[in-house]
Amino acid sequence: MRHPLNNKHPRRPDSEYNSEAISRFINTVMLDGKKDTARKVVYDALTIISKGGEVDALETFETAIRNVSPLMEVRSRRVGGANYQVPREVPQQRRVSLAYRWLINAARARKGKPMAQKLADEIMLAVNNEGSAIKKKDDMHRMADSNKAFAHFAW
Repeated sequence: MRHPLNNKHPRRPDSEYNSEAISRFINTVMLDGKKDTARKVVYDALTIISKGGEVDALETFETAIRNVSPLMEVRSRRVGGANYQVPREVPQQRRVSLAYRWLINAARARKGKPMAQKLADEIMLAVNNEGSAIKKKDDMHRMADSNKAFAHFAW
């Protein structure tokens, strides 16, 4: 049995918004170790969001993450020679990680605009419960709901 991991390093908040969530999001956006590029993309996206009106960019970002975060997921479980998709509650840390990943992948899948603009558009769609990342969450919840019959196999 795996030993639980308790030794998490404290994350430094980012310089502009003084937020650990933004710092973690920048690290998730980063490709090939290019942190300055990732930082510029995320800050530009947040600037685009705050230009759209009198909205607070950090508050909008947190709302989007909250809307995209899944509550349930299915995990494969082998019981008696058959594999079952067992619905499980998603731990908080994984919830946020999945939300970040889905937002970034949805933004990268869009074509024809700079990454900062695509990321800002995807965040704004997520705030309104629309877009590819929200669709991904809904699909996951639908899958968990349809496999409720196997919940008694949860470990």
